[in-house]
Amino acid sequence: MPRNTSATMGFPRFSGAVRNLVIINTVVFVVLLLLSAFAGNQALWIATRGLLSPDAIKHGWVWQFLTYGFLHFEPLSFLFSMLGIYFIGSAVEAQTGPKRFVELYLVSLIGAGLCGFLLSLTGVVAQGAAMGSGPAANALLMVFYLLYRDARVMPMFIPIPIPIKYIVIFTAAVEGAYLLLTHFSMFFMVQLLGMGTGYLWYRFMWRRMNIFGFFGAQLLSFHNSYHRWKRRRAGRKFQVYMKKHNQDAKDYFDEYGNFRPPDDKDKKNGGSTGGGWVN
Repeated sequence: MPRNTSATMGFPRFSGAVRNLVIINTVVFVVLLLLSAFAGNQALWIATRGLLSPDAIKHGWVWQFLTYGFLHFEPLSFLFSMLGIYFIGSAVEAQTGPKRFVELYLVSLIGAGLCGFLLSLTGVVAQGAAMGSGPAANALLMVFYLLYRDARVMPMFIPIPIPIKYIVIFTAAVEGAYLLLTHFSMFFMVQLLGMGTGYLWYRFMWRRMNIFGFFGAQLLSFHNSYHRWKRRRAGRKFQVYMKKHNQDAKDYFDEYGNFRPPDDKDKKNGGSTGGGWVN
């Protein structure tokens, strides 16, 4: 769909990947809510191992890059995240399909968490812990804006359609203000990073290749670059060798580094013109 396509938000169908993700988050939230009320130690055990904590990740708890996005302890935060995933996510899934939608959801959580962890190594910003699906909801909001530039959204309690770009700006401004008020806490840092990961996913992955194809292409590019470097290095060594034996490398290589074909009298195929020298 063209980038300037408009859309008006209504009540979308509760189906597909959006439904599955909302149900998973709701089940986890209810379980944590019940554990917090009747078995506080078990809830604390889950929170300690599931929240995004830089200190824990330094000890190898890398699963927290994903699990933190499914843990909610604040009812209002959980409610707004689920509403955002339902209303905004349904429109995004309609364009990307369920598989790419789940990819976007997971990439935004992991990408925001990873960037937040790297920033925490400074010891100044992104300190503390993070939880909740806010980064994924913000990534969906960013991708929705990129898909429907002229869309108008009617937020809750405000019966006036508002252009989606102002919703994005308002969300970023509010979370940026909380980021400053909390002295660059990890929680609000990953919220804003979620918007960035959503933009990067749209820019580099959507309609090009899935995440495995993306990294496979990068690996193949690195593999080819490595072998080109090895050939150049071998060529330089050969030139040094030729100079030591008082021979000119230009007699064997052209200006592009390709091996010069031997004289016709040296060919093994009888000097036939049908086949040439292959570099």
